[in-house]
Amino acid sequence: MTGRIDVLCVDDHIVVRVGLSTIIDQQPDMRVVAHASDGDEAVQQFKKHRPSVVLMDLRLPGTDGFQATRAIRQTDPAARIIVL
Repeated sequence: MTGRIDVLCVDDHIVVRVGLSTIIDQQPDMRVVAHASDGDEAVQQFKKHRPSVVLMDLRLPGTDGFQATRAIRQTDPAARIIVL
């Protein structure tokens, strides 16, 4: 454990993703390890990076944030997901 909080940022609006990433990456103990713009991509990025925290928008094109949250929880029931 590095003590660093790795974050997956999920939102279909690039301005929101970039804004959150900028704020998070300024913290010495946090970093954004991946972004996703829809639910399917969120699940893929979660499986690939296994972040400490997922920041999840619920309104996403295609697979929405509710469905993505369920899929992530099936992969890892202890996943920490914060709904935006």
